[in-house]
Amino acid sequence: MKSKFSTKWTASKQPRKQRKYKYNAPLHLRHRFLNAHLSLELRKKYGKRSFPVRKGDEVLVMRGKFKKKKAKITEVNLKKERIVLENVNREKKDGNKVAVYFHPSNLVIESLNLDDKERLKLLKEKPIEKKSGKHVEKEAKNEDKNKEKENVPNKIKS
Repeated sequence: MKSKFSTKWTASKQPRKQRKYKYNAPLHLRHRFLNAHLSLELRKKYGKRSFPVRKGDEVLVMRGKFKKKKAKITEVNLKKERIVLENVNREKKDGNKVAVYFHPSNLVIESLNLDDKERLKLLKEKPIEKKSGKHVEKEAKNEDKNKEKENVPNKIKS
């Protein structure tokens, strides 16, 4: 835990290390943390559950005071890890309107901004199957048991 940020760090069970990784991550890697769920139609179309948000995407707010409001993303703040939506403002006591910041976990992407060719390329990639170690071990044991059952000859009773 001496160095500020390590690109070789994979995972830790310790929340303090997870927080340190997140807070000290450089801006070009912070974009990975800003994923939002895709709508059901987009999930079926692209075969992905979530995708990084970008300026120009149209999203639906799922939590808070602005629940069920559809809006376009106007700003993605990587330092704060928050998103600003178009025409979603809070009024201060003096009458000024201030933009409301949303965390991407509270949003659902309704339509994607597909101006970038690299983004289209990422959408067309097949999702990688992730399996935990325990799950893989159980499957391997079950396969071994099934093979043993097939190899055992039936005993004839006399």
